[in-house]
Amino acid sequence: MNIDKIVKIITMLVISLLIISCSNNKVDIKASEKQKLYVYNWGIYLDRDVIKKFEDKYDCEVVYDEFDTNEEMYAVVSSGARVYDVLCPTDYMIEKLINQGLLYEYDITELSNYENIDKRMLKIISSFDENNTYVVPYVHSTLGMIYNKTELDRMGLPYPKKWADMWNEAYKGELLMQDAMRDLLMVGLKKNNFSLNSLNKDELDKATDDLIAQKPLVNAYMIDDLRDKMVGASGTIAVMYSGEVEYIKEEGAPYEYEYILPEEGVNFTIDAWVIPKNARNVDLAKKWIDYMLDPEIALMNYDYMHYGIANLKTIELIRERDGEEVINTESIFPNLDDIDRYELYKDLGDFEAYYNECFKKIKS
Repeated sequence: MNIDKIVKIITMLVISLLIISCSNNKVDIKASEKQKLYVYNWGIYLDRDVIKKFEDKYDCEVVYDEFDTNEEMYAVVSSGARVYDVLCPTDYMIEKLINQGLLYEYDITELSNYENIDKRMLKIISSFDENNTYVVPYVHSTLGMIYNKTELDRMGLPYPKKWADMWNEAYKGELLMQDAMRDLLMVGLKKNNFSLNSLNKDELDKATDDLIAQKPLVNAYMIDDLRDKMVGASGTIAVMYSGEVEYIKEEGAPYEYEYILPEEGVNFTIDAWVIPKNARNVDLAKKWIDYMLDPEIALMNYDYMHYGIANLKTIELIRERDGEEVINTESIFPNLDDIDRYELYKDLGDFEAYYNECFKKIKS
C-alpha cells in the first residue's frame, strides 16, 4: 500500500471520528436541554422558592417575567412580541382576552387540585368566564385606602373615611395614588358615586377634572414602590390593594396603620392563571397552574404577599396556624358571601380608548 493511500485512509478515519463525535455531542446537548415554561406575572407576586421547587419537581426551567399593569401585559401578549405559556392578569383583562379569542380553553376540573378551589370564587369568576374553562383563581383583594394613624395624629389631621376626603387641602403632599389607568380613575368615579365601569363620558369627564384638580395634593403616582413609600412615611394616605396591608404594618413599625373600605364603594379584584392560545407548552402550563393550587405551595405564596386566596385547604392551614381572627380579617379575606358590597372591573370594549384619553390628561 503506497503512502498516498495510507494518508487517504487515515484522513477518512479522522473525518469519520469527527462526524461521530459531533453527532454524539448534538445528541448529548439535545438530551440535556430542559423544557422551558414562560410565565408572565405581576411584580412582587410569587415566592421565588416556589419557582425553584417547580423546576426541581418537573425537571424544567421557568423563564419568569414581570409586568406592572394589565395594559402593559396586554400590549405584549396581543402583539405577539413575546410568547408566554402562563399569564396572571386581572378579571377585566381576562374578560378582554377571552372576548378577543386569545386564551386557551380547557377542562379545569381535570386539575388534580381543582377541588381545593372555593366554589364561591368560581361563581364570581363565571361573570366573565361563563363556563369556568379559561380561568383558575390565584389571589383576590380589594382596592381601598390605607393611612398612617401615627403621622396623622402627629400633624393633628383627621382620619379619612371616604374617597372624597382625598381632596382635603390639609392632606397636601401626603397622598399616594395608583399609577394605573383603571385604579386611578376608579377613585375619581367612586368619589362621585359613579360606577367604576362607567360608560358615560360626562361621568368620566367629571372624574378626570376632579383628579386633575387633586394633582397639587399628590405626593406621587406609583405601583409596586407605593407600599415602600408608606413604610417610610413619605406619604400618609394611599390608594392600596389589601394584599399590601400586612407588609406595610409589619415593615412600617412603630407606625400604626389603618386600612379602610371608603363608604362610596370599592373595587374587588381577582388575579388568575390563564393559558394563552399561542402557548408553546400547554401541558407544562397546566402542571404549573395545578401546582399553584397545592395547599402547601399556596401557603408559601400567601405568606410571601398576604393576598386573599380561594384555596380552601390552604385556608384551613392558615386557620390552624394563625387562628380564626386572620381568616375573618376583611383586609386579607374579603367576604365572598357579600360580594355585592364590591364592584368588579369589567372589560370596557371600545370605550377603553376614552379611559386612556382621560388617564393621559390626568398624567400630562
